[in-house]
Amino acid sequence: MTAGQGQPAFGLSFDPRALTDLLQAPSDVRDLTLAYLQEVVNGQRFGLRLDGDLEGFRKLFVDSRKDWRVVYGVRPAPAQSVHHKEIYVVAIRPRVGNDVYDEVGRRLGMTRRPLSARTHAARSRSPQLTPRAPVPRPAPPPTAMPGLPRPAPNPAHHPTR
Repeated sequence: MTAGQGQPAFGLSFDPRALTDLLQAPSDVRDLTLAYLQEVVNGQRFGLRLDGDLEGFRKLFVDSRKDWRVVYGVRPAPAQSVHHKEIYVVAIRPRVGNDVYDEVGRRLGMTRRPLSARTHAARSRSPQLTPRAPVPRPAPPPTAMPGLPRPAPNPAHHPTR
């Protein structure tokens, strides 16, 4: 059998705190999450890729309002597994205030709030906004400075009368 026709393409494991997340989620979210994870394990569904500090992980939108997220990664399965790779669920949480991504960062041991590439770009300072060193003004020609000799007049430049 091939993946998607009954035989799972991936193993499945959970961060223990993700299991707690799942148990605390509303029943409709819990049911949808389990159905979607089954499709992910069977290779029929893939979440959107995360970027920035959470690159390598994916997110699933669980409900139709996209209020709940499942964040998971694909990693090598343990040696005793029949699968080469496994789906590792890190968190199942509401998106409100990016709580899910902050929690994923904590669970992965990040010491600061994870940033996406878009957030990083938005927070970085534009090079056009950085003050530039003043452009040196050209010095006046030596003839304009008092006390310096002036060049000899060129008869070709004087109008004739």
